[in-house]
Amino acid sequence: MNDLLRSFGRALASVFHPAMLLLTFVPFLVAAAVWGAVLYVFWQPLLDLMRGALANWSSTTYLYHLFDALGFGWLRATIAPFLVIILTIPLIVITVLLLIVAISMPRVIRHLSNRQYSMLEMRRGGSWYGSLFYSLVTTLVCLIVMIVTLPLWLIPPFFALIPPLLWGWLTYRVMTYDALALHASVEERRALVRSHRLPLLVIGVVSGLLGSLPTAIWAVSAWLLLFFPVLAAVTIWIYAFILVFTALWFGHYCLRALQRMRAHEVQQAAGDVTIVH
Repeated sequence: MNDLLRSFGRALASVFHPAMLLLTFVPFLVAAAVWGAVLYVFWQPLLDLMRGALANWSSTTYLYHLFDALGFGWLRATIAPFLVIILTIPLIVITVLLLIVAISMPRVIRHLSNRQYSMLEMRRGGSWYGSLFYSLVTTLVCLIVMIVTLPLWLIPPFFALIPPLLWGWLTYRVMTYDALALHASVEERRALVRSHRLPLLVIGVVSGLLGSLPTAIWAVSAWLLLFFPVLAAVTIWIYAFILVFTALWFGHYCLRALQRMRAHEVQQAAGDVTIVH
């Protein structure tokens, strides 16, 4: 727990460094451009598709009657666009995550290596191509699970539990590889993941919960849909900021754990030599 909190504090201090803040803007600009174009072109077809799906859903009639009874009949028009946004957000998050992994994560680790971990030997047990392959495979698995569990997202309390757990698992799997790719050997990386799986998963889940905060912006009020382009851009940047912070958190935790593991190995080897003599 102390290592988790210590690495959290160090990540929080590091994320406001100008170099780290700069790293939030490249993924933000790319993701905003890509998803802005997609939603601009396909917004109406997606809206029509969602309205058709709601029309075929038996519970929609009861929901509309409930809105009318409570005096919120105007909410009918907001359900379809709100659901399109909610279902688009996970794809935006995954896009930003992959961009962070491909563009920002290597620079984050080099930043940490040049400052706090300059004495840590680089054994290069991973590569950029290995990271890309690992990230794509892990993301594919996450998307399959997301699609399978999608019906549960509309049922309390699953809608509040499943997304953070999914993003937490995905983030933990992807960022742990990148955090250790430069400094750890393949064997060291596997050993660290085995021995620190629970703390790493905790970092991933907490990061997933932090990543759900921008979604709350859309839940505040339906009238925010009128400002969708602006709020979408702000939301994407917040995701980028949170993911750079998460990269720093994983980086500090993993590199510190690698330091301690190597120091323990040196002490163990010294003890074995003493016993032999």
